[in-house]
Amino acid sequence: MLVHKWRKVCRLAKVTDWNLLETARQMVAMTSQGQSVRFHLDDNFQVNFRERLLIIDSKLEAQDVEGLKFLCRDWISHKKLEKSNSASDIFDHLLAEELLSEEDPFFLAELLYILKQKSLLQYLCQSREQVESLLPTRRRVSLFRNLLYELSEGICSENLKDMVFLMRELIPKTQMTSLSFLAYLEKQALIGEDNLVLLEDLCRKVVPNLMRKIEKYKKEKASQVVAPSVDKETESLRQGEEEVFSHSDVKQFFGALPETTVYRMDRKHRGHCVIVNNHSFTSLSDRQGTHRDAECLERVFQWLGFSVHIYHNVTKGHLDEVLKEYKSHPGHADGDCFVFCVLTHGKFGAVYSSDEALIPIREIMSHFTAQQCPGLAHKPKLFFIQACQGEEIQPSVSIEADAVNSEHAPPPPSLQASVPIEADFLLGLATVPGYVSFRHVDEGSWYIQSLYNNLKNLVPRHEDILSILTAVNNDVSQQANKNGTKRQMPQPAYTLRKKLVFPVPQKNL
Repeated sequence: MLVHKWRKVCRLAKVTDWNLLETARQMVAMTSQGQSVRFHLDDNFQVNFRERLLIIDSKLEAQDVEGLKFLCRDWISHKKLEKSNSASDIFDHLLAEELLSEEDPFFLAELLYILKQKSLLQYLCQSREQVESLLPTRRRVSLFRNLLYELSEGICSENLKDMVFLMRELIPKTQMTSLSFLAYLEKQALIGEDNLVLLEDLCRKVVPNLMRKIEKYKKEKASQVVAPSVDKETESLRQGEEEVFSHSDVKQFFGALPETTVYRMDRKHRGHCVIVNNHSFTSLSDRQGTHRDAECLERVFQWLGFSVHIYHNVTKGHLDEVLKEYKSHPGHADGDCFVFCVLTHGKFGAVYSSDEALIPIREIMSHFTAQQCPGLAHKPKLFFIQACQGEEIQPSVSIEADAVNSEHAPPPPSLQASVPIEADFLLGLATVPGYVSFRHVDEGSWYIQSLYNNLKNLVPRHEDILSILTAVNNDVSQQANKNGTKRQMPQPAYTLRKKLVFPVPQKNL
């Protein structure tokens, strides 16, 4: 234990002055012998920032560390938090993520304030009054996470036992604290910032006085017309990349609509966009022009703030790996949205891999339900499919169809059957079930090119995604081949609960 504490001092403090190191060594030795060590911040002994963090660490109990880990769940990956055994471990992560610095220690001050460790604010040169005055504009801990922490404080061991009894079929038989119990419910998407039914039911039956906190949360959330503040570092997508949206743009944008009517678009990053682009197949015809579609999708979704990942000529095995990777991607926790695009041949509610395995669209989408992918729970998940959904039509010279000939095929299933019976999904198909979709061998497909152009033109007008897809329908339906005999009608299906409106990028595309 003594060696562990000594190493912690050296690692966290990062001092090289031997007198200071000797002082730290004596401090650890005294602590190990049960002697009280008092720290003074005065003119005679200047303590650097990391040493002050170590002081805070020494004054926090195990339950405070658990609280820190819970309150940081939206900012530090769960894997890192699980490996954190002390407050100093968490401080290291906050420093590494540039969420904490000597110049701006407010996030830690907010955390200590929530933990009711207000006496420790002095080590950050903060006061209770200062934190309270800054919280409305600089809050990082969401109202929902703050609510869960406050509820955990009001759930005693007997209350917890009763709640676990009521939830026994859904709760593992492991030792839990009130905080880990609530964290488990959240992880399983049984509760969420817009999903309080279970939480209200448990509190009403076991601890009725906690209903006041839930009602207070609802009122505060409803009154949040402007989205929560984003710090200057997280306005950029990543360090070294150009800023896409300014904080003032986001505030002005969200201020135009009541928060409850739109999906949040103010987290650390917009989200991930996956593009599966199949050009070559085992025996099916090559899809000339598909790279043009992939390039346009990459360009427009990067412009909207997404991290775009393109996979070319994806086999069934490779697709399974991609789906598995993004199903459990830690980045979803900090993202606003998820986009998955497939450019390939297809038919009747399914798409072809490059090795010609026929994969149901529903199977692809089912990887991202709240149960399978908790990080995307209550967040919009968009799927765009450029592939035929019926029999091939003989193309003209420069037009091809993304269909596979299928005589005597069964009647096409309804499009809605491909969408999981769960909220927050959108499926955009290039064509209605049973029909082909067209792709120009040089210019790309009618559908993807229209989607690209309408996103580019209508996002700056603050149009929501369904209005944009309606414009795509209108655009594509008016296109035809040279003879005017072949047309196409896209069709979206969705279970979105709110409007999805992308913030307007600062630069034109």
